[in-house]
Amino acid sequence: MTRTAERTPGLRILLVEDMPLDAMLCEAELRRGGLAFSACRVQTRNAFEQALDGFEPTLIISDFTLPGFDGFTALAIARARAPETPFIFLSGTIGEERAVEAMKQGATDYVLKDHLGRLLPVVRRALQERTEHIALREAEDQRRTHEQKIAKLLRVRAVLGGINGAMVRIRDEDTLYQEACRIAVREGGFKSAWVGKLAPETLDLTIIARCGGHAEDAAWLHDASQIGGSLPDMVARSGKVAISNDLRCGQGLLTAPEHETRAYRSMAVLPLKPEDHVTGMIALYSGEEDFFDDEEVRLLEELAGNISFALAYMAKAAKLDYLAYYDALTGLANRKLFHDRLTQMIARAAAEATGIVVVIIDLQQFRRVIETLGTSAGDAILRQTARRLEGVSGDLGTAARLTADQFAIALPDSGRTGEGVYLRLEHVREIFEAPFEVDAETLRVQARTGVAVYPLDGPAADVLLANAEAALKAAKRSGESYAFYAPEMNARVAEMLRLENELRIAVREEQFILFYQPRISLATGARVGLEALIRWRHPRLGLVPPADFIPLLEETGLILDVGRWALKQAAADAVRWRALGGDPPSIGVNVSAIQLRQKGFVDDVMAAIAAGGGAPGSIEIELTESMLMSDVETNVRKLRDLRAAGIRIAIDDFGTGYSSLSYLVRLPIDTLKIDRAFVAPMCACPMHLAIVTTVISLARALDLRVVAEGVETQEQAKLLTLLRCEEAQGFLYSRPLPFEQVEAASSLASDEDRNA
Repeated sequence: MTRTAERTPGLRILLVEDMPLDAMLCEAELRRGGLAFSACRVQTRNAFEQALDGFEPTLIISDFTLPGFDGFTALAIARARAPETPFIFLSGTIGEERAVEAMKQGATDYVLKDHLGRLLPVVRRALQERTEHIALREAEDQRRTHEQKIAKLLRVRAVLGGINGAMVRIRDEDTLYQEACRIAVREGGFKSAWVGKLAPETLDLTIIARCGGHAEDAAWLHDASQIGGSLPDMVARSGKVAISNDLRCGQGLLTAPEHETRAYRSMAVLPLKPEDHVTGMIALYSGEEDFFDDEEVRLLEELAGNISFALAYMAKAAKLDYLAYYDALTGLANRKLFHDRLTQMIARAAAEATGIVVVIIDLQQFRRVIETLGTSAGDAILRQTARRLEGVSGDLGTAARLTADQFAIALPDSGRTGEGVYLRLEHVREIFEAPFEVDAETLRVQARTGVAVYPLDGPAADVLLANAEAALKAAKRSGESYAFYAPEMNARVAEMLRLENELRIAVREEQFILFYQPRISLATGARVGLEALIRWRHPRLGLVPPADFIPLLEETGLILDVGRWALKQAAADAVRWRALGGDPPSIGVNVSAIQLRQKGFVDDVMAAIAAGGGAPGSIEIELTESMLMSDVETNVRKLRDLRAAGIRIAIDDFGTGYSSLSYLVRLPIDTLKIDRAFVAPMCACPMHLAIVTTVISLARALDLRVVAEGVETQEQAKLLTLLRCEEAQGFLYSRPLPFEQVEAASSLASDEDRNA
C-alpha cells in the first residue's frame, strides 16, 4: 500500500493498480482536470481490504488484471463491504463483454487506459451519482423514520381518541380506568397498561386496573406498594409525565432482567390530577426502545390532562358537564367546541402561512326522512354522516354537528389563496355520493353546502362561520349544491366541476382520439415505430391539448379508464395497419403513475390489448424514470410479467429522473428515449452533447435501443447519426397525426421512394 491508508477529509480515491506509472498517469489526469483528492494505491487483495476499512475511499479505480486476484474479485469485495462507493475499471485488457458483465455485477463504469481523456468525466459523473444516491437514501431514511414516527403518533392518538370517547359515555371512575387500560393495549398497541392510586401521605401505590402483559404481572403489581426511586415515584413527587426509553436501567417497578423477559423496552407514567395534587397515575409499556419523544409526551400530557379533567367532573359533579362540548348523538363537537378548535386552527394557519376551508353542510329533506321512516332512521343517518365527516377531517381537521340537520367541517389547506379548495370540496361531496344503509333500506341523502376560506373570507372563527352560513343561504336560494362566500371562488370551482363533468362524459362517449408520431431509423430513414398521443375531441371546443386535461384526469382517477382505452385503441389501430398490408409498426403507449400503482396493472394492460384485438408484440409501454423509482421491487416484477407476455418496455424522457446505473441494470427494459431537453441544445452546448453521447453509449453497452426525442433540425439528425443513435422522432420528420393521415403520409413516402 502506498501513501497512507488513514482516512483524510475530502475526496479519497483508492487506486487498485500494480503498475506505479499507470497510477501516476491516472492521478495526473484527474488533477489536470481540476479534481482535488487524496489517493491510496494498493495491489494485493489484503491491502485492498485493509484500505476499504482504514482509508474509507470515496471512489475506487481498479485495474482489471492484478497480482493474485482479478477485477471481478475486487468488485465483489467492494460491493460487499462498501456498496455505495463508486467502482470504475481503468484497464487496458477489459473487453466489451467483460465490461458489460462488470456493469451488471455493480461496476459504475469503465475506461480504457489508452483513452484516459474519458476518465475525468466518468469520475465526475460517478461522484455526482454517488451524491444523488446518498441523497436519495437519506431521503428514504427520513421517509421511513417519518412513517415510523407517524405510526407511533397514530398509536398514541388512538389511545387519546379512544379514551376521550370513553370519557364521554362512561360516568363511573373504575370503569373508566379499566377501559383506559384496555384501549391502550387493544387499540394503542402497548404491551401493558395499568392504573394506580396513591395514598395521600405515604405515597403507597395500589394498582386498581390493568390490561395486557404477562400473567405473573398481577402478583408484583399487587405487591408494588413501595415505589421509591422508580418512575411512579418521580411522577408522584413532580406531578409531571415521567419517561424511560430504555428500561434496562430499571425505574419501572421491575428489575432490568424482568423487563427484558417481558420484552418491555420503554415506559411512560402519566400523573392523574383531578385536584391540585397527584392522586393516581396510568402507566404504559412499549415493546420498542426510544418510543416516547417530545410529540408523544405532549400527547400523553394531553391525555393525562383529559383524564384528570374527566375525573374532576365525575368527582365534583361540576356545573359544566363534559358533554356540553359534544353532541350526544353523534359524538362530534358542538358549535362551541367547533368554534374553539377552529380558533386554534386559525392560529396555526396564521403562523404557518397556510389556509383553512370551512364548510357548513345542510341535509336536504331530512324532516321528510323522519316523518316517513321515524326518528331512529334519522338518528342512523346523522351518525353515519358524522362518521364520514370524521373520516374526511382526519387528525388535522375538525367536524361538528351545529343543529339538528346541519354539520360543519374545517379542513387545512396548503395555500392561502384557495388553490386546494376544489379538492376539499370534492372530499365533502363524496360523503353523500355513497348511499346510507338504514334498517336494511338504502337511502340517498342530498346536501347543500356553504364554503368560506381563511384568510380570504375572514380572520376569525366567528366571521368564517357567519360567512359560510351566508354562502349556504345563497346555495339554498339558487338551488345549487354549493356556494362560496367569495363569488370569484364560485366561478373558479364551477369551471373545475364543469370540466370534470365534461371529462366524465368524454370518457363515457369515447370523445378521445389517438394521434401518432413516427419513430424513424436514422440509418435507413424508414418508419420503425409510432408513439400514441391522446387528444380530446371536444364537441364544442375541438381538439383540446393534453396539458389542459391530463392533470385533471389523473386528479380524478379517470386516467385509469382513459389509459385502458388508449391501450385498446392502439392495439386496434395496429390491427388496422396489418389489414392495410404489411406488419404494423411498434406502437408506444404512455402509462401514468396512477396506472402503474394499480395491483392489477399487468392484467389491465393485457385485457385492454386483447379487447383491441391486437398482439402484445405490437405494443410498447412507455414509462418515466421517476415512476419506476417509487417502488422499484414491485415495478420490476410488473415489468417482467409484461416482458414475458411479449410487450416491450421503454423509459421515456430518460435523463430527467433519478435512476442510477445499478437500478437501470435491473430494470427489464428494451428502449431508452433521450429527453428533448438534452437533444435540442446539444449542437450548441458541449454539456448536453456529453449527456446525449453518454446515454447512447450506455444504451449500446446494455443492449438497449436508443431513441432521441424532439429532433427538429437536420444538424441534430446528422450529429445523432454520427453518435450511432439508432432512432429519432420529432417535428423534423412529422408532427403527431391521426391514424388516417399517418398512413397517408407513409404511403406517399413509399411512392416517392419507388419513384426515386
